[in-house]
Amino acid sequence: MDHSNYVIDEMISAKSIAARVESLAREISEYFADTDKLIVIGLLRGSFVFIADLARELDLPCEIDFLETSSYGNSTESSREVRILKDIRGEIEGRDVLVVEDIVDTGHTLKQVTEMLLTRKPKRLKICALLDKPSRREVDIRADWTGFEIPDKFVVGYGIDYAQRNRNLDHIGAVRFIEE
Repeated sequence: MDHSNYVIDEMISAKSIAARVESLAREISEYFADTDKLIVIGLLRGSFVFIADLARELDLPCEIDFLETSSYGNSTESSREVRILKDIRGEIEGRDVLVVEDIVDTGHTLKQVTEMLLTRKPKRLKICALLDKPSRREVDIRADWTGFEIPDKFVVGYGIDYAQRNRNLDHIGAVRFIEE
């Protein structure tokens, strides 16, 4: 199938995302209120817009770090093989950590990443995901905070891409491929 012809149907508006990010930040700030510094780890590349907006709304001292993984390539299907392309720079032992993910799909990436980070002995490790597709879950993992639960549709926008395109949309849209 030629995946070059598609349209994007808006699912979640920029306004809805902004409101939800604000409320997630309030809940996370409350939970970590006693921290001396929260280490916010964004999973690249899909989470970069979300982490920037979320971090600006957090009422906490923060350190931002990034971890880059790969499980999709240019496909719409996860390979289920998670490769670490870029590890975090800072130490997390004894620290409060918030892992920020764009979307929890099969759960393989998030599960492997959290298992790896837990071996580094953080004080607390919590997960915040912008989107969750529970119908696609193949492993037992859940985010502690979720922005939106969505149906099993391939989505783009707000940092999430398809073949490195559409990350710059201000909303979340469902990709609909057009048959020729």
